[in-house]
Amino acid sequence: MRATLLICGKDLKTRLRDRSAVLIGIVVPLGLALIFNSIFGGITGNSKAIALGVVNADRGAASARFVSGVLGAVGRTGLIAIHRVPTAARARALAANGTLDAAIVIPAGFSARVASQRPAAMQVIGNVGNPISTEIARSIAGSYAADLNRVRLSVATVLAAGGSSAGSPARVQALAARAAAAAAPVAVADVSAKSKQLDQKSFFAAGMAVFFLFFTVQFGVTSLLEERNDGTLARLVAAPISRVSIIAGKLLTSFMLGLISMFVLVVATTVLFHASWGNPVGVAVLVISAILAATGIMALIATFAKNSEQAANWQSVVAVVLGLLGGTFFPVSLAPGILSRLTFVAPQAWFMRGLGDLRGGSLSAVWVPALAMLVFAAVSSGIALTRLRHMTEV
Repeated sequence: MRATLLICGKDLKTRLRDRSAVLIGIVVPLGLALIFNSIFGGITGNSKAIALGVVNADRGAASARFVSGVLGAVGRTGLIAIHRVPTAARARALAANGTLDAAIVIPAGFSARVASQRPAAMQVIGNVGNPISTEIARSIAGSYAADLNRVRLSVATVLAAGGSSAGSPARVQALAARAAAAAAPVAVADVSAKSKQLDQKSFFAAGMAVFFLFFTVQFGVTSLLEERNDGTLARLVAAPISRVSIIAGKLLTSFMLGLISMFVLVVATTVLFHASWGNPVGVAVLVISAILAATGIMALIATFAKNSEQAANWQSVVAVVLGLLGGTFFPVSLAPGILSRLTFVAPQAWFMRGLGDLRGGSLSAVWVPALAMLVFAAVSSGIALTRLRHMTEV
């Protein structure tokens, strides 16, 4: 045990002295997290509510129901902010200068057309810089207009089938009342998973941390290859130190480098970016599981290399591929087809999923992701340990 700690302490001192581990494990991921947050600010989870204007030039019963019923319900979700605008010209000016993302114009005579069973339509004014908001406004207006037209056709069909008596004013008024009592055709609810999705700052902080974790833990095992090539491994084996202690010291170095890197990044991103990682106990479980998985996988890759340079190249390729599949830069789980299922072959995906589940659930939500990462660690470490014992036979 003492020999293991001495080997680990020596390697840690070496890596911290040449600053390579500090650069890859802390500086680069922290810098990239800052850059990504700056570039994508306002595009993802922290974007503001859509500013939707409404111009009611009609002021009839049908338009009042649309403004108070449909748009009122939409506005209460907090996802869309409704702004009443007096004229269509004013709405165009506000959309052009970016004050409004889109606007819906209810033309004069809209309610009269609805009451007389004629086709009714609304106009949508869009901001050229917000095409998605324009499509949302078009969908809301189009849905309501289509619903009214559907009711119009239904009433016309009933009147045509009922003969002359069916077209009496009382009958038409009753059918119109039923149409007015119909449920609002558009409903917007926030099911964006506050509970299952990291916000932008936390996503990039966690993604960059676990992505570069796989690069950081390389240093421990690759140092074994360096010592074998330099001839110092032969002296270690000749000393009264067991091969198990040598291997354990190298793996412990990888683990400690990963632990230092993740601890610093969690604290730094929380303080600097206000990232929300979640319950500290759950985060600690996920971080330790991720470090063990990364150490095992990188150790296994290193055992197939002939020298440290080759090992570093192979490990880098594996780290990049697993990082991309694991959704550290973007949520691959939302991608269509087989890619969304392949994401969970990467420990990084389980780490990101665990943080998302922890954000909206109890501490028990981390056990499945943590167990998945520990399976990666157990399988890869088991094979790596067998091969590492052969590597120390010099």
